[in-house]
Amino acid sequence: MQPVSRLPGVLNDDELDLPAPGAVRVAIRAGDDENARDFLYEIPNDIVTPYYVPGLLRAVLTGPQLYSSSDVDDVMGMTLIRLRPEEIAPQPEPEQGRALTVVQALSGPGDDEDPLLIGFLMHGDGLLRLYLQRTDRPGIIGADIRLTETPDTALIASLASLVEEEQYREPAPDDPHCDLLVDLTNW
Repeated sequence: MQPVSRLPGVLNDDELDLPAPGAVRVAIRAGDDENARDFLYEIPNDIVTPYYVPGLLRAVLTGPQLYSSSDVDDVMGMTLIRLRPEEIAPQPEPEQGRALTVVQALSGPGDDEDPLLIGFLMHGDGLLRLYLQRTDRPGIIGADIRLTETPDTALIASLASLVEEEQYREPAPDDPHCDLLVDLTNW
């Protein structure tokens, strides 16, 4: 048997020999080191897809919850809580999390020498301004995108070519951080 890590993580029925057929288990440590408690949330994977797991956990971890004694157990010193996804309304990802997803998608490991994304600014109402610099052109381009529930992967993948299209470009007199603005909020 492998040693058990006490760090938060996702455990499935193949890792650490935890019996959870048909379910995913997520381990979370709550509290400071001396007062910490470990919780193991079990989510049936025949009811929800992996996409909904973060939203379910956000809903469960936002405040006190009541569980039936049949849904609570002890496993390896952790409090096991069997979740009933059909009774939980998943919480949407916060705006900052959606912005982080976009920024991470535009910041690949090979971008250190020649980054396209050189900065960003969240400026209310679900808008994110990305500051982009092309190596083949002088100046900085500010590209405004709307942060939706699920970031538009087509927009992210097409960003480098979209900022070159004249129909989206306009001067940037109110932003001292860029030379041109590209409005992709309705793309």
